[in-house]
Amino acid sequence: MKRLLIILLIITGFAETAFSQKTEPSRTLVNLQQQFVDLGFGMFIHYNIPTYGADDWADPDASPAVFNPKKLNTDQWAEAAKSANMTYGCLTTKHHSGFAIWDTKTTDYNVMHSPYEKDIVAEYAKSFRKQGLKVMLYYSILDTHHKLRPGHITPAHIQMIKDQLTELLTNYGEITALIIDGWNAPWSRISYDDVPFKEIYNLVKSIQPQCLLMDLNAAKYPAEALFYTDIKSYEQGAGQHISKETNNLPALSCLPINKYWFWKPSFPTTPVKKAEDLVNKNVVPFNQIYCNFILNVAPNRDGLIDDNVIAELKEIGKLYKKPAASPTLPANEGPIISSNLAKNRPADSSWGDDMMIMDFANDDDFKTSWISNPSVKQPWLEVDLLKEISFNTVVITATKANPLHYNLEYFANNKWHPLSEGRQETRIQVVRFDPVVGQKIRVKFSDFKEAPSIAELGVY
Repeated sequence: MKRLLIILLIITGFAETAFSQKTEPSRTLVNLQQQFVDLGFGMFIHYNIPTYGADDWADPDASPAVFNPKKLNTDQWAEAAKSANMTYGCLTTKHHSGFAIWDTKTTDYNVMHSPYEKDIVAEYAKSFRKQGLKVMLYYSILDTHHKLRPGHITPAHIQMIKDQLTELLTNYGEITALIIDGWNAPWSRISYDDVPFKEIYNLVKSIQPQCLLMDLNAAKYPAEALFYTDIKSYEQGAGQHISKETNNLPALSCLPINKYWFWKPSFPTTPVKKAEDLVNKNVVPFNQIYCNFILNVAPNRDGLIDDNVIAELKEIGKLYKKPAASPTLPANEGPIISSNLAKNRPADSSWGDDMMIMDFANDDDFKTSWISNPSVKQPWLEVDLLKEISFNTVVITATKANPLHYNLEYFANNKWHPLSEGRQETRIQVVRFDPVVGQKIRVKFSDFKEAPSIAELGVY
C-alpha cells in the first residue's frame, strides 16, 4: 500500500508539472512571419571583441584579455530600446572572428575567459524581457579564429556550429528569431553545401519550433521567393534595398545609427542619423510593406550606449508609435532549405540565343541566363543530376516576368515521365510535388510572347 501511494504521488507530481507548464498551440510559419512583421521596429546590438579594436572585422587572434568593459549595463540597453518604442533586441553573440559572449562549453575563446567573466547573452536576455521586449540573437557562421572558413571546413566545425546553436536556443528562453551571418556570401564563400543549411535549419526548428531563422546573406537570391531564410533581409549599407512597390514577403531591413556597426572612438562626438529620417524614411514606410526595421546601436568599451545615441533614440520614441495593426501578410510558398541538386550539373537545351547557352541556367548566379533563340517554337531546358536521386521541388526562375506555359518531366528507368505542368505568370515558379526519384529534369516551354529566358533551374 505504501509503494502504491508513492507511485500515485509521483504520477500526480508529473501531471501537475505537465499541466502547470504554459503550452501554446503550434503556429503556422505564415503566422510567425506575420508576428515578426508586426513587431515593426527593433534594436540591433553590435557588441563583441571588435568593439575593442579599430576594425569591424577583428583580429582572429585578439586576446580575450582586451574584452574588459568596466560599466556594462544591459538594463541601459533595454531602457534605450524601450524609449524608442522598439519591441525587441538582437545581440551579436558571435561575430566573424569567433569570440563568444556567452558561457559556451565549445571553446575557451569566450567571455568567461575575459576579465569580464560573465555571460552577456544571459544578462541581455534578462534585461530585455524585463522591459517586455522580445529577444533575438545574431550568430556568424564564418569564424576566422577557429578557421571555419573556405577550404578549411571539417565535420568538427559543423558540429561546433550545432553545439553552439543548441546552447543559445536551450539556455536563454524563447528566442523569437535567429539572424545568421557569414554564410553563402561573396565575402564569406561558405556555401549552403559546405555547412549544410537544411541540417542547421532543422536543428533550430527541433529545439525551438517557433524560432524564425533568417540569413542576412540570402539577398543574393531573387526578392520574389524565400531562398534559405524565413524572412528576406536587406542590409542597406551593402546596397540591398527592398522594393516599396512589389514586396510581398516578410522582410527585415537594417541600418546602423552610426557610420559603422561596431563602436569607434569617434562615435561620441560624431553626429548620428537623425530620428526624423529614420522614422519617416525607414520605420513607417517599411512597416507598410511587410518589413520590420532594425536599427543598430554600438555599446562602447565600457559596455554602455553613448549619450548622443541615447538622446536620438528618445527623439525617435517621440515620433514613432507602433501601429495598432500591420498590413496582413500574403501567403507565401515557404522557404527553400535543401541543397540545389542541379547546381553546376551538366545542362542541355534547344538552341540558345547567341552566347546565352544552357550552362547559364544552373550556375548558381541569378544575374546570368539561358535564353532561347527566338526562332525556336518549342524550346526546352534539361539538367542531368548524374545519378538517380530523390527530389520534390523544382524552381523555375525567369530573368523577368514572361507569361508562358511550362511542362516538367523527369527521367528515370531509361524513360521520361510527366511531372507537372502549368502557367508561369510571375518571375519565379515554385513547383512542389510528392518525392520522385530521377536522374534528369526537363522543362518544355510553350505559349509565350517573348523567348524564354531562365536565370536558374533549381532542383531540391
